[in-house]
Amino acid sequence: MLEGKTALVTGASRGIGRQIALTLAKYGADVIINYNGSAQRAEEVAQEIRAMGRRAETVQCSVADFEACREMAEFALKTFGHIDILVNNAGITRDNLLMRISEADFDAVMDTNLKGTFNTIHHFYKAFLKQRSGRIINLSSVTGILGNAGQANYAASKAGVIGLTKSVARELAGRSITVNAVAPGFIDTEMTQAMTDSAKEAVLSQIPMKQVGQTEDIAETVAFLASDRARYITGQVISVDGGMSM
Repeated sequence: MLEGKTALVTGASRGIGRQIALTLAKYGADVIINYNGSAQRAEEVAQEIRAMGRRAETVQCSVADFEACREMAEFALKTFGHIDILVNNAGITRDNLLMRISEADFDAVMDTNLKGTFNTIHHFYKAFLKQRSGRIINLSSVTGILGNAGQANYAASKAGVIGLTKSVARELAGRSITVNAVAPGFIDTEMTQAMTDSAKEAVLSQIPMKQVGQTEDIAETVAFLASDRARYITGQVISVDGGMSM
């Protein structure tokens, strides 16, 4: 499905990003694994991908850093010659009630989640135009659609990702480049596993399917949007949330 394609996945050393990178490789793509923290974790993902017979490289970069993203794009294009799939997954949280969110915590979330998505797209934009092809998939969140008490900064950043997705999709559609967003709901990751049982039950009560999603659910959706099967889909937000946002 993705043979001959090269993908770059931000925040791919763990959680949803890790699963996206592995799934894209499973379907035939070579993958560049962006990480900001653990080089060891990133290299472990790369080794798993190489074991599938695909090429894999790791690159350290804070997506919030505009110039670092430029250098990452230059490295990716020089190393692989082309990038066909860009997945903007990197994100952080700094949860608190609005009156308690510091300016620094608001800025950190916006800089990584929203500006980071802008930064990577900006530096790959010309390459996609020159190719007259490409797939950009941005990770939003059910929180960016519904809002959530105690996550005003996160919700604002993820809602911003949706607006950015739709605008860039309009700009690039004429060159056969698609831009879509995936909005995960309550997904089983290290972050959700750390929640108390009562907190988990409170969230589950809001999900019509009454179950937690898996990272594979998100990764398979991203892989579909990255493939030629989704060639006529652009500017859309696909909620993968067990019905939470309907």
